[in-house]
Amino acid sequence: MTEPINELKRRPKLSVVIPVYNEAKTIQEILRRVAAVKIDKEIVVVDDCSADGTRDVLRQLETGGDARLTGSNLRVFYQDRNQGKGAALRRGFAEAQGEIVLIQDADLEYNPEDYGLLLDPFERGLAAVVYGSRFSGGAHRVLFFWHSVGNRFLTLLSNMFTDLNLTDVWTCYKAFRREVLEHIVIRENRFGIEPEITAKVARGKWPIFEVPISYDGRTYAEGKKITWKDGIRALLCVVRYNVFDSRP
Repeated sequence: MTEPINELKRRPKLSVVIPVYNEAKTIQEILRRVAAVKIDKEIVVVDDCSADGTRDVLRQLETGGDARLTGSNLRVFYQDRNQGKGAALRRGFAEAQGEIVLIQDADLEYNPEDYGLLLDPFERGLAAVVYGSRFSGGAHRVLFFWHSVGNRFLTLLSNMFTDLNLTDVWTCYKAFRREVLEHIVIRENRFGIEPEITAKVARGKWPIFEVPISYDGRTYAEGKKITWKDGIRALLCVVRYNVFDSRP
């Protein structure tokens, strides 16, 4: 038993997993913001075969191209072909070594200063999973009405199947104790990962907490990627992973 205990002690408290696709304009800044959070952590970046120069920025940062990232425990992995957010997270989860694993998007919509809010239920021994909700009181940029309607409808549908009372299934900010992820197999390659992972967490009956977070959403002109097609896929995934696919 000695070796596993020692290995656990060497793990960082937190693994921040960042899936990246064509975020050359924001990747350096988000990494600076994550590195600035005063928590024992590693930063695991998975580039999903970006084609806009993101890879060049990441390689420069890996070799010390930004002094503010020195000592940040940054690790970068490069997918050999574009597969989607779910596939990038699957790789990131496999590489993560922390006691708690948290998802961070590579844009600037979500604020790493909220990490303390997300970690608090873990530190109090209350949660195995924590979601950060954009709809429960945090400051947020006012943007698309129909996006909000679609999100709330899909969250309601997901809750009807899972019997949870979440307010924001499609939030980026999801954090897990590592043992939860060790019991879940991610099969979706794109944004369908959101209802898939929620269904599997509910099925596993792990205690879930939700905390309010801030949100600075961006427009499509600023690089937002999710479309109505992803909404249709999300609808299908809610049904699939709650009704037809009971695998972990």
